[in-house]
Amino acid sequence: MKSTIQLSDDIDRRIDLLASRSSLTRSQIVEDALAHGRSIAWQEQWIAGVKEGLDDANNGGFASDEEIAEVLNRYDQA
Repeated sequence: MKSTIQLSDDIDRRIDLLASRSSLTRSQIVEDALAHGRSIAWQEQWIAGVKEGLDDANNGGFASDEEIAEVLNRYDQA
């Protein structure tokens, strides 16, 4: 079932921007907001965080083998 809703120009622009920055369609963004309570602001922060993490990884920002072993050992003791 398709629905039509009126959105403010600001919300409409933000949804378009989210769609262009992600692999999601406008419909998926709106459905996620309605079905899971993930506001447009939350989705904007999520996409920005993922982009930041990917940029960091692409620039060599990975944990060292020693840092990974330290975390794994810390939680392996539980």
